[in-house]
Amino acid sequence: MNVKKVLIAVDNSTSSEKAARVGYEIAQTFGAEVALVNVIEPIPANVNPDMTLAPVFLETYDNSEENSHILLKEMEDKYGMGIPTTYFSVMDSAAHGIIQQSDEWGSHLIVIGTYGRTGLYHFLMGSVAEHVARKSACPVLIVPNKADV
Repeated sequence: MNVKKVLIAVDNSTSSEKAARVGYEIAQTFGAEVALVNVIEPIPANVNPDMTLAPVFLETYDNSEENSHILLKEMEDKYGMGIPTTYFSVMDSAAHGIIQQSDEWGSHLIVIGTYGRTGLYHFLMGSVAEHVARKSACPVLIVPNKADV
């Protein structure tokens, strides 16, 4: 297995922190570079009568993008071990954004955490990690929230 590019999907959760830790450890083992991706899910836009986006929407997006960069920097500082890291903040649905960014960057491995939800919630909402694993062109390592890493 030739792992030279590890894409780690992160959000503001303990499961993504575990994924970041594991992803950076794998990158260190293989001498790979890392990209951290955080997907900003779009908020339904309010359109003004003149067909422009409402200022509130644009302000919210700017704030989300800024928060995303802060999160990515914090993950690198906490787990990065000096490994070269690229940041991607993408506005998209979570699974699609991760897969598209992986394809564009040329990932050899995607590392993603999972909440481990079951039952009705899982049935209704699905799983981003499962969707990424099914649709990805490269291997996907799913780190369960219950993992003791």
